[in-house]
Amino acid sequence: MARTLAIDEAAPLLQRGGVLAYPTEAVWGLGCDPDNEAAVLRLLELKQRPVDKGLILVAAHLDPLRRWLDLPALPPDRLAVVLASWPGPHTWVMPAAADAPAWITGGRDSIAVRISAHPVVTALCEGFGGALVSTSANRGGEPPAYARGELDPLLDDAIDGIVAGETGGLAQPTPIRVALDGSVLRF
Repeated sequence: MARTLAIDEAAPLLQRGGVLAYPTEAVWGLGCDPDNEAAVLRLLELKQRPVDKGLILVAAHLDPLRRWLDLPALPPDRLAVVLASWPGPHTWVMPAAADAPAWITGGRDSIAVRISAHPVVTALCEGFGGALVSTSANRGGEPPAYARGELDPLLDDAIDGIVAGETGGLAQPTPIRVALDGSVLRF
């Protein structure tokens, strides 16, 4: 069983390539350093998720996400809509920077991102010093964990730690919308 960690213990572990579970707005998430290909591929293997599905990045503010995004490709009125929704439980699929790695984008020209208002998520991102991968802490096809006690025991044994805290209490994972037109991919 993975050890429960405070933020000041979790951030250095992420910097060393660790994979952690942490509470998000609705469910428990799995995260790692998105720049560390080995950590991302390990996370995907633990989740039994194919790389071509892509991943969500979460941050405490826009600055750490800028290098992953092609913000000029988004019309100003659409960017304004996205920015007005943050920080908050809104995930947007946005144009990806040309050098965004396929292990994050799934080989697409877009990337899903969120600026969270959840206190544990923001503290973890701040402590780590950047954006993190944020995907539900469950194996492919299994339901997400809404409480710490619902984490899959196999995941619990395989990850490097669990960040202390509680989810934000949302009934469903954050909606995912396309920034270019506002269409909903997940409600």
